[in-house]
Amino acid sequence: MTVALYHRITGEGAPLILLHGLFGSHENLGGIARRLQDQWQIHALDERNHGQSPHTETMDYPAMAEDVIAYMDAAGLDRASFLGHSMGGKVAMQVALMAPERVERLIVADIAPVTYKPRHDAILEGLSAVVLDGVRSRSEVDEQLAPYVDSAPTRQFLLKNLERVPRDEQTEGGPVFRWRLNLPVIEACYGNLAAAPAGDGPFNGPVLFLKGADSAYIQEKHRDTILRLFPNAEVRVIQDTGHWLHAEKADTFAALCRRFLEAGANAG
Repeated sequence: MTVALYHRITGEGAPLILLHGLFGSHENLGGIARRLQDQWQIHALDERNHGQSPHTETMDYPAMAEDVIAYMDAAGLDRASFLGHSMGGKVAMQVALMAPERVERLIVADIAPVTYKPRHDAILEGLSAVVLDGVRSRSEVDEQLAPYVDSAPTRQFLLKNLERVPRDEQTEGGPVFRWRLNLPVIEACYGNLAAAPAGDGPFNGPVLFLKGADSAYIQEKHRDTILRLFPNAEVRVIQDTGHWLHAEKADTFAALCRRFLEAGANAG
């Protein structure tokens, strides 16, 4: 069963749907949205079990793609272009494989349509180990996470999922903070999220894969799978960036997206 995804719409023009990565929210691609909203109507979505979207007991790419298609139906979007980062890139690819008639052009940021080995065990362990009872500041949660997650920027990213419990929902002596993420389900369904999008394809529309030069998520050995599923795909590399290429070189990232999306508009 689909869920109604939280969304933020900005700008005017042809529709462009933005899909964030694991542990993220629509805010993660906010810088790119601001750079593109002069020419496109941006639909930034929170995927299920993330951000302000509903929590569910299941989580896999077909279900998450159905959520997006249901959003398009509710928003009156027959077709849209897509930009997805990491997990969101897999969701976008799943939409293209399941419902190619709904996808105009597709941008996939630093992820391939393959199954990956577990990469987030320490993060999941750390988030699950955090005890929120008695916590009165984000810095206290950061201290609890530090033994599991060495990178301070990564911890700051994760802490964006921490929200204050509304006063009318607080109980005496109860926690002041809570996670927006549905951690138990994300952990239970992690194997589904590491998996490749389902479907044999191909999606014959134009696809742009953007790779961070210092990231190992897109590799040469993935080329055959990419081209089998997305025969009209091209891969561009952004130098001096890792997996967070859209944040590390936002202007370059947005310029490549703009050029690719404009090519479709000019062709039309």
